[in-house]
Amino acid sequence: MMGSVEEIVQNVVVRATDVRKNYGSVSVLKGVSLEIARGEVVVIVGPSGSGKTTFIRCINQLETINSGSISVNGKRIGFREVGGKSVPDSEKNVALQRRDIGMVFQQFNLFPHMTVLGNITEAPIHVRGLSKKEAEERALELLTRVGLRNKAKAYPGQLSGGQQQRVAIARALAMRPAIMLFDEPTSALDPEMVGEVLDVMKTLAREGMTMAIVTHEMTFAKDVADRIVMMDAGQVVEVAKADDFFSNPQHARTKAFLANFRGI
Repeated sequence: MMGSVEEIVQNVVVRATDVRKNYGSVSVLKGVSLEIARGEVVVIVGPSGSGKTTFIRCINQLETINSGSISVNGKRIGFREVGGKSVPDSEKNVALQRRDIGMVFQQFNLFPHMTVLGNITEAPIHVRGLSKKEAEERALELLTRVGLRNKAKAYPGQLSGGQQQRVAIARALAMRPAIMLFDEPTSALDPEMVGEVLDVMKTLAREGMTMAIVTHEMTFAKDVADRIVMMDAGQVVEVAKADDFFSNPQHARTKAFLANFRGI
């Protein structure tokens, strides 16, 4: 049975409506609309240059959209209404909104001068206001989850790429985000390190973490996704449940894209 409007709104973590983004005269996002429900894993695929990364960077306000709207947990992000007009929000408010959004990048972006523990506790202490003790307890729990508790006192330069990316995931989780965004989290890794990062992400999916993942790892996408979004040329061309996406793609562009991947 369909729930009330309030229940439906509460279950939508991200709502993007007609999102458009230009870089000068180049239109990168051409009216992207998408909803991501609480506990849902949405994988975004498509050829290079299709707008996938730009879209999730817009969710996290690392890019400012030109028109349309994006809300997280029912609150519009990046803009506010003033006198009936939509104007860019303050940096302070954007930073507050960003606390609810975890993001893991292609590059690990860890602070090289801080230990693993320091990297993970920095934001919870200074942004969330946790005590050092609380933040460290949470960090150690997360390091256990990603299989790196014994690396708490190590520095990033002492870790492999796969280990650094797992620390980056733990750092994002330490803020207790409403959604985790992943931008090609394995693309900078040596092939033998890819699996250890994907395993952590699979565990998060099983635990019900809301996630939007940009990836070229098609087997992984089939394993973890509730829905798969196919983007091309700045637009969403197909959205389907994972099994349907691979077994019965509807759009010609999706069929052509999947033809490049064998054994899926």
